[in-house]
Amino acid sequence: MRESIDYSIGRYVDDAAAILSIGAESPRLDAEILLGMVLRRPRSFLHAHPEDALNPLQAAKFEALIRRRFSGEPLAYITGTREFWSMPLRVNRHVLIPRPETELLVEKALARTPEDEGIRILDLGTGSGAVALAMARERPKAEVIAVDNSPEALRIAKLNANVLKVNNVEFLESNWFDAVRGQKFHVVVSNPPYVIARDEYLMAGDLRFEPQDALAGGDDGLECIRSVIDRAHNYIVRQGWMLFEHGADQRRAVSRMLEAQRYYDIRCYQDLAGHDRVTECRFVE
Repeated sequence: MRESIDYSIGRYVDDAAAILSIGAESPRLDAEILLGMVLRRPRSFLHAHPEDALNPLQAAKFEALIRRRFSGEPLAYITGTREFWSMPLRVNRHVLIPRPETELLVEKALARTPEDEGIRILDLGTGSGAVALAMARERPKAEVIAVDNSPEALRIAKLNANVLKVNNVEFLESNWFDAVRGQKFHVVVSNPPYVIARDEYLMAGDLRFEPQDALAGGDDGLECIRSVIDRAHNYIVRQGWMLFEHGADQRRAVSRMLEAQRYYDIRCYQDLAGHDRVTECRFVE
């Protein structure tokens, strides 16, 4: 990039987009978001004022951000936010970046959650709190418990709850069900780790920067899902629902595990890309 103190917004965006085009999926959008962050202006301002010049401090900050993005660091970690279910969520390297396909988990779980009843919902492995907060906002009469074994992740989840003013969710440090022993829930939801531990996918793109223990599900990718299925029946009310996200190639294995544990009404839903993504089931004592 040129270092001219009167270098315009339009030219800075053009040059940054060209640099990011080598690896980013949306280089111009990324450049505009990062420059808007530096200027504390919306993208519409950049479009309306392409001739405005950056001062040296603004230019230096922008170039530093572009270097981070060029290195592969996720845009969400650079900006510190990611939208999920129309909620702006704080994120950092201690939590997974909420993804659009996980909104399918929320959608299907809400379909199994009555609006006007004080039911209990459990979110296993809450991370940033995305699923729990979406459920709690949509079902304000429900009691939502969200657990995670990472204190750093829980700190972010609690911050999100405070910023969004969601008061009907409680966050607990727990290895899956350990902190809720003896309790029963009407709906259990989870987006557990489900990528094979040695999969090259973990070293690609944004995933290189995300917490590996929140992604890798053991040698077959099913270790965490298996653990949840084996224990969940002790925590679900009669005919209660469990829903969880899984890998696109794990549908059959998941169904077999559920059938072996006497779950029924097993159904898998596909995401917008047509991949098997969310399985739901019920349990009879």
